[in-house]
Amino acid sequence: MKLWSDSFKDGEPIPGEFAFGVIDKGAHVALSSNQNPHLAWSDVPAGAKSLALICHDIDVPSRGDDVNQEGKTVPANLPRVDFFHWTLIDLPPSLSSIAAGQYSGEVTPRGKTGPDIGGGRPGRHGLNDYTGWFASDADMAGDYYGYDGPCPPWNDSIVHHYVFTLYALDVERLPVDGKFTGQQVRDAMRGHILAEAKVVGTYTLNPQVAGSQ
Repeated sequence: MKLWSDSFKDGEPIPGEFAFGVIDKGAHVALSSNQNPHLAWSDVPAGAKSLALICHDIDVPSRGDDVNQEGKTVPANLPRVDFFHWTLIDLPPSLSSIAAGQYSGEVTPRGKTGPDIGGGRPGRHGLNDYTGWFASDADMAGDYYGYDGPCPPWNDSIVHHYVFTLYALDVERLPVDGKFTGQQVRDAMRGHILAEAKVVGTYTLNPQVAGSQ
C-alpha cells in the first residue's frame, strides 16, 4: 500500500495553511487556516473491509514546565510523547483520496462536531488531543473532533514530525463508540491490520529552528 500527499513531500515541511498556528513575530503564534492536507493512496489489499487514518505528532514534550514560556527553551533531550491530530475510521476501501480542506478549513473554537463526518458519507471522526490541551481554557474548551493541524511549542528546540498513517483493516466497523480517541482506535485495530502506509511532514513555530528544516 502506498500513501502520499500533494500538500507536502514525505519528510519535508508542512505548509502553514495546513497548520493550526503559524509564526508571528509579535505574538509568537497566529492562528492559521487549519486545512487538512490532501492525501491519496493506492494498492489497498483486496480483502480490506475498511480504512482508518491517524495523524500524530511524535515529538510532543512529556512535561509542560518550559512550554511557551518567555526566556525558556524546551530542551531537545526531553522525553517526547504522542499527540493525536486526526483520527478518521470506517472509511470504505473503495475510497482513494481526501481533498485538501475537505474536513477542516479553519480553527473552530471549542472544536468541530463529530463523530459523524457529515454529508451522509461513511466514516467517523475521533477526538484529537486539542480536547485535553484546551480543557482549562474558558474560550477554547470543548470536544475537538476531526483534524486540527500542527501548533508545536514556539520555544521548542527541535522540529516536530507529523506521521500520517493509513490502515487497511479486515473489519467494516471498528468497535469504538461515542467520544473515542486515537489511542482507543490503535487498541481496537490490533489484530485487524492487513496493511499500512505512512507519510511524514515536519513543522516548527520556532524561528531559530525553522531554517534547519
